[in-house]
Amino acid sequence: MIPLLILGLLKQNPGSYGYELLALMEENHYKYIVNFTKGSFYYNLQQLEEKQLIKKVDVDKSDRTRETHNYIITELGNKEFEKLMYQYGSKTEYVNLSFYTTMLFADEYKTEDFIQLLNMQIMQTREKITLLEKSLEQDDRNPAYFKHMLKNSLAHHLVNVEWFEGLLNEIRSKDV
Repeated sequence: MIPLLILGLLKQNPGSYGYELLALMEENHYKYIVNFTKGSFYYNLQQLEEKQLIKKVDVDKSDRTRETHNYIITELGNKEFEKLMYQYGSKTEYVNLSFYTTMLFADEYKTEDFIQLLNMQIMQTREKITLLEKSLEQDDRNPAYFKHMLKNSLAHHLVNVEWFEGLLNEIRSKDV
């Protein structure tokens, strides 16, 4: 999915250089959609260029202090973008969170250790909620559909915190 993000961002921001695109992905919290690292981003950027889906362009370098490579999407890249949009847009996948798998075996795990895992999940989920709320405050920077996705994700995380806290209360009431 990283290629789709890069191609889409280049459609929105033609002539951007790699670091600009990566910064946009981080600022807009695209990690909620796609897991990426700096290395995986630059690897995919290089692959897109090698496949001639994007190409380097010359820009006025008089205002820059270091060498940068600016990119635009090619006609072949536009076709790939359309293909990826359909490929990913027509899929419905199960939510696959690793924590859900651990819950299958919670009764086989030490209660105090499982409580610790639940507390970690609550803490991490609250951090995600904070990031989502901050991203939603940047209303003018995100497209409408992305805002709706963020709101959906926020609602999901709020429900998870409530659920995790309920599980904690259940476990603690059994111990009394």
